[in-house]
Amino acid sequence: MAAASRDQALSLLAAANNHGDLAVKLSSLKQVRGILSSADPSLAAELFPYLVELQSSPESLVRKSLIETIEDIGLKAMEHSSILVPVLLAFLRDGDSRVAGKSIVCGTNFFCRVLEEITMQFRWHGKVERWLEELWTWMVRFKDAVFAIALEPGLVGTKLLALKFLETHVLLFTSDSNDFENFTKEGSKQTFNISWLSGGHPFLDPVSLTSEANRMLGTLMDLLQSACNLPGSVIITVVNCLNSLCRE
Repeated sequence: MAAASRDQALSLLAAANNHGDLAVKLSSLKQVRGILSSADPSLAAELFPYLVELQSSPESLVRKSLIETIEDIGLKAMEHSSILVPVLLAFLRDGDSRVAGKSIVCGTNFFCRVLEEITMQFRWHGKVERWLEELWTWMVRFKDAVFAIALEPGLVGTKLLALKFLETHVLLFTSDSNDFENFTKEGSKQTFNISWLSGGHPFLDPVSLTSEANRMLGTLMDLLQSACNLPGSVIITVVNCLNSLCRE
């Protein structure tokens, strides 16, 4: 990143954090996103510590925009994203359901991408780099936190998105179609399949992952059986999740 771009990004981050006008804050953060997205990931990462300071912003729209920025630049610079992902976990408990919900959606995308990368890296190179192992540890924490949200009392809108994450998790670890031939082509873009782990992995155990997915499926079925105690929107979401899983 050129010195001028870095200085501009720092100035915009300061405005996003301290300016009194909400519109200026949002516009500044949007410009920062553009600068970081076009920069080399290793250079953009130098500004990540300043970016995450925005998580304490009192304006929910700024926090929501921060999540969008994290998703945009974090997935392009995954090697440096361990400093960004904890923000998503913190926002799962945000008092604004729009922020918490956006964090679940963004975190779900991260979860899927990290899972694919951690599987492919071991298959192609016979090892998993430390940064990716650390990122997966954060993803496991994210998964546990979202699972708790799906089961405990709370904002309905957030709960619905948590239930959709459960559906995604079940699909990831129970589908048994084998696309191993395409998977072994480095650079190919494939959706993760549990069969990819058939050759072994240093810390992804397919038996444990499938067992956990089956427990989540059981949780969805238990929720359906207790439908009389749930809001209508939750019942509809559970039914839709189960229908999607049955089609798969």
